[in-house]
Amino acid sequence: MPEWLYIILVNIVIGYTALCAIFYFLQDYFFFRPEILPKQFEYRYPFPFSEVNFEMEDGSQINGIHFKVPNAKGVVYYLKGNSRSIKGWGKFARDFVSKGYDFFMFDYRGFGKSSGRRTEQNLYNDAQAVYKWLSTLYPEDQIVIYGRSMGSGIAARIASWNKPKMLILDAPYFSFLYQVRRYGFWLPLKWLLRYQLRSDQFIKKVTCPIYIIHGNKDRLISYKQGKMLAALVPDRATLVTIDGAYHNNLPEFPAYHEHLYDILHDIYAPAQLQQVA
Repeated sequence: MPEWLYIILVNIVIGYTALCAIFYFLQDYFFFRPEILPKQFEYRYPFPFSEVNFEMEDGSQINGIHFKVPNAKGVVYYLKGNSRSIKGWGKFARDFVSKGYDFFMFDYRGFGKSSGRRTEQNLYNDAQAVYKWLSTLYPEDQIVIYGRSMGSGIAARIASWNKPKMLILDAPYFSFLYQVRRYGFWLPLKWLLRYQLRSDQFIKKVTCPIYIIHGNKDRLISYKQGKMLAALVPDRATLVTIDGAYHNNLPEFPAYHEHLYDILHDIYAPAQLQQVA
């Protein structure tokens, strides 16, 4: 082999290895965009709520907000996306308290007032600890698990471990591994990716009704992925298509609220498991 070709190949290998290392060690910065809040920060919303703090076994602190309405039909346990904090995400409580449900949301580690080392397993463990706390306040058949975007994989995991009333996945990925492969196909992701969130595996173990709400113009997490998830469990899953919606604007569509109302008020019977468009 000519020396010049050997030098080129060595540089390619070194460069590729360096890129793999950068991805492995910095992937938290690629996937999570947290907003950090001071501990003394005071949340403000136009409807009643209380702030709740949890201490995890490793000493980490998890911070959440709990909205309550009179004569609630149950509680929506909302697993949020990968950006900002519950300071801003709390606004989505209105979509559920207006439909007669209490609402609970918490910040992942490193977001808002929550602290501690973030790993995939810690995400599951924290979410499960909060679910167990909620189950002391509400019967499980009154707990709705709602996973939005990044939170959809966590929601599917928690639903697979428990027996909630239903699981709602909002703009979900087939798996986080599948989603990242769309952009990082040139990397050995199976070994490098520290957050795989295998919704495709978790959803098969979910026994409650599943509703997948997805905009058919979603360019961030493709509508195809919602269809693929629904196809894995056709006996339990309803795909609710919001025509013309992108990733971040589903609540702007009246159809979203109409379908959500029907889902939360059991107008979609469990046996009615056709695709809704």
